[in-house]
Amino acid sequence: MKDVAREAGVALGTVSKVVNGLPVGDSYRIRVEEAIKKLHYQVNSYAQGLKANKTYTVALLLPNTQEPFFASLAYHINLALLKRKYRMLLCCTDFDLSQEQEYVTMAQQNKVDGIIGLTYNPNLVVEENTPFVAIDRSMGPKIPCVASDNFAGGQLAAEKLADFGCRRVAFLRIGSSLNNEPNKRRAGFENGCLSRGLSCEMKILNDGESYEEFEKFLAAHIRDGRLAFDGIFCVTDGLAHCVIKMLRRLDQRVPEDVQVIGFDGIRYFGSEEYICSTIVQPVPDIAEMCVELLLQENMPSKPPLICLPVTYGDGGTTLNEYREV
Repeated sequence: MKDVAREAGVALGTVSKVVNGLPVGDSYRIRVEEAIKKLHYQVNSYAQGLKANKTYTVALLLPNTQEPFFASLAYHINLALLKRKYRMLLCCTDFDLSQEQEYVTMAQQNKVDGIIGLTYNPNLVVEENTPFVAIDRSMGPKIPCVASDNFAGGQLAAEKLADFGCRRVAFLRIGSSLNNEPNKRRAGFENGCLSRGLSCEMKILNDGESYEEFEKFLAAHIRDGRLAFDGIFCVTDGLAHCVIKMLRRLDQRVPEDVQVIGFDGIRYFGSEEYICSTIVQPVPDIAEMCVELLLQENMPSKPPLICLPVTYGDGGTTLNEYREV
């Protein structure tokens, strides 16, 4: 900056004002900008951040960006940060619990202004002075958690299947045994089935178990060429997509023989069409809420859990017409 001031023939404070976007006379600004261009001067934003005790950088911890839901979260959180002139440091953990802790430590060492995390490590340690917002998992009263209303989503799935004429349904789930918000989808679905008088059977697997178990389960419930279930709720759209292929291999028509609803709101690449009928998570709203909470000054006063409303999306795997049963 001293070199720029000398080249432009102005005071050091004038260069500082131009660099930081503060008002100066046009003639001074032009001289400083020309000197910056001539000398190839670049602002050290990291040093600026250290001086101001703010780096305008937020770390985002996700399992991966291969799964469409996680990729959508990364996209919308980045947009929400960019609107506020913040940068995103993306950390993909691949479900590795130790990697999650390493990334948190790295983010803290790099003086990020906060961390947003969708994590699976129940023993994750975050320094108390590091603002942290969790997605889908409560990590204690001092760390706010943002999630969709998973219970209401499960209930909505049961109600839709009932409205579209289903009487005997199945709930299929694969996921973490960790206590988190998506686990409430099962309770919501059970409640919806109970209130609508639906018969319900469940097949639940943990992460790492083979999807083949679902196909065996479905095959075991076929009698005289027909599946015993006329409706299936899958805990994610990814699972629903796999189950639909299984049903077709078993000569079951979707949605004519069996209707399928997933959860997440995943769309085909480059399209507005859902990959299946689905309970849609409001990803842009989740992203905005996470960023808004993270950048607020008074973290301790923030609510421990914020649930955002879900909606139903037609993806062609339900009949979508109200029928008399």
